[in-house]
Amino acid sequence: MHDDATLAEQVAQQLRRSILRGDLLPGEAVKERDTAAAMGVSRTPMREAIRILSKEGLLVLRPSRSPIVAELDFKSVSDQAEVLIALEKLSAELACKNATEEDLAHLQEIVDYMAAHFYESDPLDMFEIDMSFHTSIARASHNQALEETHRAYLQRLWHARYLAARQRRNRERVVTQHTAILAAMRARNVQAARDAIDAHLWQLAEDIRQQITMQSAQMGEEPTLSQKVGE
Repeated sequence: MHDDATLAEQVAQQLRRSILRGDLLPGEAVKERDTAAAMGVSRTPMREAIRILSKEGLLVLRPSRSPIVAELDFKSVSDQAEVLIALEKLSAELACKNATEEDLAHLQEIVDYMAAHFYESDPLDMFEIDMSFHTSIARASHNQALEETHRAYLQRLWHARYLAARQRRNRERVVTQHTAILAAMRARNVQAARDAIDAHLWQLAEDIRQQITMQSAQMGEEPTLSQKVGE
């Protein structure tokens, strides 16, 4: 917390967690002055935190008015999920070829931690660790453009992915699938890595689809996430 940029990231993380937990509801205003005072920070890092979350799609900026928590846009979630799936598959393939032993050891640490703690861990804490597995695969691709693009799309889908991932019954399956992905990468087996990531992402798409279906039913909309995510 040595500068405004670092403080802004910490404030953004607190707000992000409040949104994902449902403490801040869709459509609810985030008042810059009041929220900054409640967090004990100045308005400068608060303003930057709001900008960060608006880029992630968690907040909607409004001219001359307080930003509000974004509603889930079902078509947007569908479009972004299809792009993210393609990026994740490419990340796995390149990481299978380019990952260092240090990269693989870091991924193993994440898998081991999830396996040891998924029963007692807070759902949001476990979700963040889950996301770190995916960002670490993108980093292990050693393709900076891919890593940056992957991170941007991953952030845009945090809300939808958390809604799907927060159920305890999904956690053990995730650990099993992560283990299979990592085993393929260790073997430098591109096809096995592709098959493992396909299986994992197909289930992700199904989990998101269930959330979209439940919420769209309440709003009279139709879910639009493509079913053919493994092609």
